[in-house]
Amino acid sequence: MTNSADLHPARIPGYDGGPLTHQTGLLDEPLFWLGHLYSCAQSEEAEDLLFGADYDAASDFQRRLWERAEWLTFTVSLAHGHRLHVVHRTLTDDAGTDYLLHHPGWDQAELLARDDGHFMGPGLSWPELVAAADNALPGGSTTDPHARLLLLLPAFGDDAVPDDAVDRLANALRARTSVEDPRSLAAVLLDDQGPPGPARWTTAESDFSVNDGEYSFRNPANRFALPAGHLARVANALAP
Repeated sequence: MTNSADLHPARIPGYDGGPLTHQTGLLDEPLFWLGHLYSCAQSEEAEDLLFGADYDAASDFQRRLWERAEWLTFTVSLAHGHRLHVVHRTLTDDAGTDYLLHHPGWDQAELLARDDGHFMGPGLSWPELVAAADNALPGGSTTDPHARLLLLLPAFGDDAVPDDAVDRLANALRARTSVEDPRSLAAVLLDDQGPPGPARWTTAESDFSVNDGEYSFRNPANRFALPAGHLARVANALAP
C-alpha cells in the first residue's frame, strides 16, 4: 500500500532544498497557470495570447509565490509506483522549476528538466507527456488530465507531435485558464516548445527512448546525460 508520504513527500531523495509544500488548490487558480507556462511562450505573439489583459495580475500573483520560503511541489502519479514531481524553487538568486522522476526503490530521483535561466531539457516526448496526463491513477496532486498536461508541458519537447495535439492542448488551456483564444495559443506553444525547442526522439540500441536535445539529460551524446542504466529506467517508467 502506498502511503500519503510517498504521494506528497516532505523531501525527494537526492534533491536538496525546500521545505516542500503541496498546495493543490493553486491548480484551480487561472493566474497560477499563466506564470507556470511563461517559459513556453517564446514569441511576442505567444505572450500576448497567454497573458492578454491579465499580465499585471499574473505578474503580481507570481511574484508573491516566488517570494515564499516554501517550494511549491506538485506530484503526478505514474504506473508501478513511479512519481513525477514538479518543484518550484523559490531561491532568490536561482529561482526556477525542476521536473524529477522517482520511485521508492530508487536511491535518488532523476532530474529530467530544469525550467529557469539555464534551461535543461526536454525531459518528455509528446507520447510520454500525454500518457502521464491521462493515466487517471489516484494520488499525487491531481487526477485531472488537463492540469497534469499543463503541469508537465514546460518539460516537453518533440518535433513529431500528432495532428490532434493542438486540440488536446487547447482543451487543457480552456479548462484551466482564462485565455481568450486557447486554440491559437496552443498552436503557438506547440510550435515554439519553450527554450530548447523541439527535439527528435529515437529508440537507442538498448531499446529505450532518447532524444537529440542539446541541453537534454536524456541525450546520451551530452557529457551531462544520465548514465545508460538511468536513461533506461527513466524511459521504462515513462513509456506510454
